[in-house]
Amino acid sequence: MVTAAVLYQEDGYNTSGRRLMGRQAASEGFLKAISSDATDEPLYCYTPTQQSFQNFCQRVQPWLPPTRPLRWVPEEQPEGLSEPGVLYRPDPVLSQLAWQRRYRNERSYSLCGVTHTLASKETMAAMGDLLIAPVQPWDAVVCTSQTVKTTLEKALGEWADYLAQRIGSRPQIPLQLPVIPLGVDCDVFPAGAIAQTARQHLRQQLGIGAADLVVLFVGRLIFHAKAHPVPMYLAVERAAQQVKQKVHLVQAGWFEDNRQEAEFKGAAAQFCPTANHLFVDGRQPQVRQMIWAIADVFISLADNIQETFGLTPVEAMAAGLPVIVADWDGYQETVRHEVDGFRIPTLLPPPGCGLDFAARYQSDRLNYSTFVGHISLLTAIDVGACTAALIRLLTTPELRQKMGEHGRQRARAVYDWKVVFQAYKALWQELGDRRQHAIGLAPLTPGRLPHPLCDDPFRQLDHYPTRSLQAGDRLILGEMAAPDQLQTLRANWMVSFGADWRISEAGINALLESIAQAGSVTVAEVLHQFGQSVGQSDIVAQVYLCRTLVYLIKFDVLRLV
Repeated sequence: MVTAAVLYQEDGYNTSGRRLMGRQAASEGFLKAISSDATDEPLYCYTPTQQSFQNFCQRVQPWLPPTRPLRWVPEEQPEGLSEPGVLYRPDPVLSQLAWQRRYRNERSYSLCGVTHTLASKETMAAMGDLLIAPVQPWDAVVCTSQTVKTTLEKALGEWADYLAQRIGSRPQIPLQLPVIPLGVDCDVFPAGAIAQTARQHLRQQLGIGAADLVVLFVGRLIFHAKAHPVPMYLAVERAAQQVKQKVHLVQAGWFEDNRQEAEFKGAAAQFCPTANHLFVDGRQPQVRQMIWAIADVFISLADNIQETFGLTPVEAMAAGLPVIVADWDGYQETVRHEVDGFRIPTLLPPPGCGLDFAARYQSDRLNYSTFVGHISLLTAIDVGACTAALIRLLTTPELRQKMGEHGRQRARAVYDWKVVFQAYKALWQELGDRRQHAIGLAPLTPGRLPHPLCDDPFRQLDHYPTRSLQAGDRLILGEMAAPDQLQTLRANWMVSFGADWRISEAGINALLESIAQAGSVTVAEVLHQFGQSVGQSDIVAQVYLCRTLVYLIKFDVLRLV
């Protein structure tokens, strides 16, 4: 049974911070799904320290079945990843992990990442590295939508064409790019009597009448990196003028800074005076879970190139709300037009109109926020179509109910984590099969370097010293081998530095005692006698011994005859 070890860094899965991002919410959902999977297989965690593993254990404990064990794979021992068979990283940056694996055994485990935003040049550079890094056919970067996959394949294809022009050979895209959507836990969204009670309570709390209409937006309240609010304000204002009931626009999220807060609220009053505006902190867990109950319609007119999937419309569908979304990125795949809600047409300038933006961003004359902000301002949302969709939903309760129920069914059938996680398990099993049978790309052959630009320094720089330690070299004790002198050395921090990368003090004592009894020994004799006695494999033991011998020679504990 192939499973996955989770590469765990707390920030990547944390939704309680001041800057809640979509990738964190998605990663937390994944962590809950893999932790609560009904299996007796261990849940593996890959971290650099015991402390971070303990943090992981505390984090997953509420979701873990009682009989499921937890296993730690230390970052210093990646060979332990062969047991689960896959290392899952909550982003698409796999190149460094692939190089790390190449120092050991490339078929021992697979790598699996997942896309979030592809807009930043750092992310795209990492994607470009996949064409030259030793990723293999048994690795995968999960694309959360076909839109993302198309973007990635287009960019990698252009990069491959450049490499072909530059070096005369076009590399292939070596790893798998399956499409698996992000998921939601449908069971946590209010429904039935719970939803009705929450609706009454929250509406009372916010001063919303029982017969009033509520349009809800959930997400970051930031004009340049999520959705510009003014097209939404214009559409809500025009719709509010056409319906008989009072309309409230509730925005649940968080502001990037004080200026954005002032601008959002000022623009709401200026462009949408007919509606009542309410802003609530969407970072609070209770708000994130229950705010859906107050709404009649969900709206998200995303216009930003950071967006690749769009989790909040799926959450709204899981809560039984009809949705109005921009016909943009992953929204095109999650929301069925006139079934679950309405997709509002969007418009971009023709290709060739943004090359100056790209050049300035690439050279750091534009920072990332400014770059994506410029593009968002040139992404048009059809305000008229949005107004018409709002009027239809706000004036037709039966249509709201029908579309909301369609969305709820779709969320459970396609986007519930129980469904999505099964797709991950099937992928990991497929990657395991590929590890057994697929032909590797650029396999490491004997005598070749695992990483040409990061080789063993004792091989790469073997022309620096007079010579290297050899098996036939004969060793005797030096003056600093005397017990008092040796203790003085060990007490010195500069001398004891790096002790974990040599044999232990006990091993050194045994080595020195053996040399004292023999008078002199060769390096080959030391390797033969002690090469299996330091708690490591034979190869690693000999490496540690050779390093230790040169270290002891450095401080005159040993001498070469």
